[in-house]
Amino acid sequence: MTDRAGTPAEPDPEPEREREQEQERESPDAGEGAAEAPAARRRHWLRWGCLGVSVVLLGAAGTGWWFYRKLDDNITTDTTAADELRRYEKERPSSVVAAARNILLIGSDTRSGEGNRKYGRDKGTQRSDTVILLHLAADESSATAVSIPRDLMVTIPSCARTEGGRTRERLAQFNWAFEWGGTACTIRTVEKLTGIRVDHHMVIDFRGFKKMVDAVDGVEVCLKEPVNDSDAKLKLPAGRQTLNGEQALGFVRARKSLGNGSDTERMDRQQMFLGALVNKVQSDGVLLNPTKLYPVLDAATRSITTDPGLDSLRDLYDLARTMRAIPTEKVQFLTVPRRPYTYNANRDELVQPAASELFRQLREDRPVLVTKPEPEEGSGASSDGKPDDAESPGPTATPTFPGRNAAEGVCS
Repeated sequence: MTDRAGTPAEPDPEPEREREQEQERESPDAGEGAAEAPAARRRHWLRWGCLGVSVVLLGAAGTGWWFYRKLDDNITTDTTAADELRRYEKERPSSVVAAARNILLIGSDTRSGEGNRKYGRDKGTQRSDTVILLHLAADESSATAVSIPRDLMVTIPSCARTEGGRTRERLAQFNWAFEWGGTACTIRTVEKLTGIRVDHHMVIDFRGFKKMVDAVDGVEVCLKEPVNDSDAKLKLPAGRQTLNGEQALGFVRARKSLGNGSDTERMDRQQMFLGALVNKVQSDGVLLNPTKLYPVLDAATRSITTDPGLDSLRDLYDLARTMRAIPTEKVQFLTVPRRPYTYNANRDELVQPAASELFRQLREDRPVLVTKPEPEEGSGASSDGKPDDAESPGPTATPTFPGRNAAEGVCS
């Protein structure tokens, strides 16, 4: 720009100031920009941190659900027994105390299935090698497990055969009920014998028993002398030792090589071992430790067949919770009072009135006490160790029977 004389003119100060002010408005100063940059980065990482935590939580929830579904799907439901029992609902006993629970535990000696054939030839049949009636008190203060001898002579009702057709009612040894008519026939036979309503049942085979023991890292036993029993697949030195699943199975099945060879001692040994197993689970905190609990649940759910009322993981955990809350000294084991059968010393019959008193106490959810049996000279015990009677209670006393509790263990 020039003036009228042609010389350059001075810049107009007003437009210059306006341009500077406009630039200041459009561009913040460096100090403010430096202050806002870290805040923006923090917001950025916070968003990614929240996203990461969300992914971890969703992944954990998904894994937990997967484990739950896997365990739940492991369980086999026995709808056949439930259908058969419904046909005879009118003749079955009613529950006297609704909150109390009676669960029939059946150990099957089937040779079919993975890992079972080495115990004998699979003939396409199975018998109840072990049957225990487990009574859980309504107030959840005690559990009483009553063994029913497989050789006990009982009246087995007419039952539907597993291969078709029906059996006729007959007097026979107890374990024939399972071979002739399976679980439903066994339950009806027990109910007819005891007058106790069976609310639920579980069937477990050889393989399942072994896996349960292995899942808790074995169970400790004490042997007074070495054992070498080819029938039970058992060879052990004398002394205190921890048995794995395979050894434990031989221990509870052995008959000829331990004690006097009677089925009485074998049932006592089974009760002692189950007591030690319960004690091991509770003392090691298995039920409260997820890393220990999962293998136990996996082994249990893979190995059992149950009725529809006990065929979910939630149902089984509720049962485990109940057992966990019961002190080990209140988890009792005994055998129904019996003696050699009058017409065949190799079979058993009930001792009355002791057996009826035991059944009445359980049926009415009344207390039962057990004491460790101590053989005495002239006590009337038979040569194979079978007791002739239980202790007769007074009019108001709690009836007492030979047995043991889980606190005693195998080595007591």
